[in-house]
Amino acid sequence: MAFMQCNFYSNVLDLSTSMNVILPQEKGEQPYPTLYLLHGLAGDHTSWMRRTSIERYALEAGIAVVMPEVHRSFYTDMTHGYPYWTFISEEVPRVAESFFPLSKEREQRFVAGLSMGGYGAFKLALRCPEKFSAAASLSGALDIVHMIKTYPAENVQEYKNIFGDLSQIENSSEDLMALIKEYSKETQPMLRLYQCCGTEDFLYEDNQRFKKQAETLGLNLTYEEGPGTHEWGYWDQSIKKVIQWLFKE
Repeated sequence: MAFMQCNFYSNVLDLSTSMNVILPQEKGEQPYPTLYLLHGLAGDHTSWMRRTSIERYALEAGIAVVMPEVHRSFYTDMTHGYPYWTFISEEVPRVAESFFPLSKEREQRFVAGLSMGGYGAFKLALRCPEKFSAAASLSGALDIVHMIKTYPAENVQEYKNIFGDLSQIENSSEDLMALIKEYSKETQPMLRLYQCCGTEDFLYEDNQRFKKQAETLGLNLTYEEGPGTHEWGYWDQSIKKVIQWLFKE
């Protein structure tokens, strides 16, 4: 595998930014199936490489992996900040596919992430089902409305900087619980969703609410749980399972 640290100028953000990319090095069929892999709130574009064996798992599957930087944005066009939703949903795939031999085919384009990145992965897939065929959330922040209500009061300003008026999030395009309802009503390309969470994770109950809603609506959801907290040992094993799941069907 080849590992590339890509620094580039973002026209959307109007600043220089980074993404890390893993590419199969052996000669094979190109362009490569691609996993866009998203970091969590306290992470960055280097986290998956530094904390897991993602390169080895990608080698076994013969896929490329793109890991972009979005800071603490919740993959959102921030009210006070930068337009990271536009960046991740439009610019990152376009730029990455222009630089590297990545597939532009929906059936070979996937997205996954942990915690905040799990929220971002499902938001990308549900709002852009024409671009992604499968999405995975690992210990995802999947019930943003509940999270905001239970967030420490002294830190609520961060959410306001991201989302603006917090009373307007419920049933908006930032609310995954609303997005799955809308997705289930429309004639959309079929999405495969994978969700996992440790039973000792502080986001476990939020994940249970999302799972129940998705199953009630009849979404194509694969769900797994088991012992685990919000930590890299759990995510390392989980991303290996995600990549295996991607190619089961």
